[in-house]
Amino acid sequence: MADADDDAPDADDPPPPVGAADVPADIATPRFQPKAVNVGGESIVDRVLPHLKKIMVVIGVVSLILLVVFGRRWWVERGLTKSTDQVAAVLAAGDHPIRAKGDTADPNVVSFADPAERANAVLTAIAQQGTDPGPLYRASMLLDAGKLDDAIAEYGKLAADKGIDGVLAHEGKGLALEAKAAASKADAAAAQKGYEAALAEFVAMQPDEAGPRYAYAQYHQGRMLILLGKQADAKTALTKAKTAAKSSADQLPELIEKRLASLGA
Repeated sequence: MADADDDAPDADDPPPPVGAADVPADIATPRFQPKAVNVGGESIVDRVLPHLKKIMVVIGVVSLILLVVFGRRWWVERGLTKSTDQVAAVLAAGDHPIRAKGDTADPNVVSFADPAERANAVLTAIAQQGTDPGPLYRASMLLDAGKLDDAIAEYGKLAADKGIDGVLAHEGKGLALEAKAAASKADAAAAQKGYEAALAEFVAMQPDEAGPRYAYAQYHQGRMLILLGKQADAKTALTKAKTAAKSSADQLPELIEKRLASLGA
């Protein structure tokens, strides 16, 4: 029979493992039970409400600014579209053809008997549309319509321009003065004075040999000098025009040759 002391653990033996059932309930590990935490002590809505009025004011101001900006842009673009349509209507009137002499007008096709009739139709369209296609265009229509004094005044508005508009303005004004002088040929003194005024415009038109329309400036000078009886000076001007127009693709070289031929050159 074993001795009773055999069941007692020796001092050197490790203690037995502790089971969950052996742990007292009051010292057992508690379970984690998360609770909702209100960060900062208030919700987003609670934070926004005191400032809602300011936010609405800011939104209203921004909306008003955007409305003004985009409304103005729409108004400007609307005005540009309307102006473009008006100019297009004027230019369309000037695009209709001129009938050959003796041709009968076709009721289904817009056409004109001569440049003066077409120019007057364009001037009427300008007045009706209430638009301004530009002083050069308007002046050229006045010239074609035979309204010479008005054309001279209109061309004069651009005569001081240093660019191509100034060149064309001097040329147009010279042509208008020439036409007015030709209409006064019954009065020799008035005609000569008109041709001299036209010559001055063509001289001022383009003094630079490398500038635009220099050949035309010399050609016009040659024509006026012939009318003024200055044949030698006319030949010099036409010779310069011929040299400058060598590479021209229009009818100018042919016109120059005809003028030189009339001078025996």
